[in-house]
Amino acid sequence: MKIYLAGPDVFLPDAVDIGRRKAAICARHGVHGLYPLDNAVDLTAGDASLRIFKGNEAMMDAADAIIANLTPFRGPSADAGTVYELGYMAGRGKFCLAYSNDPAGYAERVARFEPVTKSADGHLIDSSGLTVEDFGLPDNLMMIHALDLHGARLVTPRQTPSDIWHDLTSFEACVVLAAGRASGNAS
Repeated sequence: MKIYLAGPDVFLPDAVDIGRRKAAICARHGVHGLYPLDNAVDLTAGDASLRIFKGNEAMMDAADAIIANLTPFRGPSADAGTVYELGYMAGRGKFCLAYSNDPAGYAERVARFEPVTKSADGHLIDSSGLTVEDFGLPDNLMMIHALDLHGARLVTPRQTPSDIWHDLTSFEACVVLAAGRASGNAS
């Protein structure tokens, strides 16, 4: 089984190392991790962003599954690119897995960034008066139910690890689920 390893990990200062660690965990469990930075792209080229997109899309097409890191990135929700990749894979009927190293609910995370109050009709609203999604889910319902319907429930730790970007415990739990599915398909 080939698994596309999506997430904002590619923006970490040690992005290549984290990709190697994730690939090694995959190999230990008998699956093959495809990390976006494995695509060699000249970042100074005028069309570098398009080359990255096409390379990642080709990698996703070649993969049987995705493990998406949905740990909140630069805000209360998952990285936008990772969300696209999860939707892309779900739309192609691929096996979808994801984890978040922040176990808090979405509404609680929004409240970390700005005041959240109740409107006159009892709905949560942000400082701009916009409704805050509050279904008791860890992130936007479209991501969570994509996982429920196209793979497995979002994996989260009981409590936030001390280093949310380098703790791979929840990632490895996803790899175990994928490897179990791969071995089930082989028999």
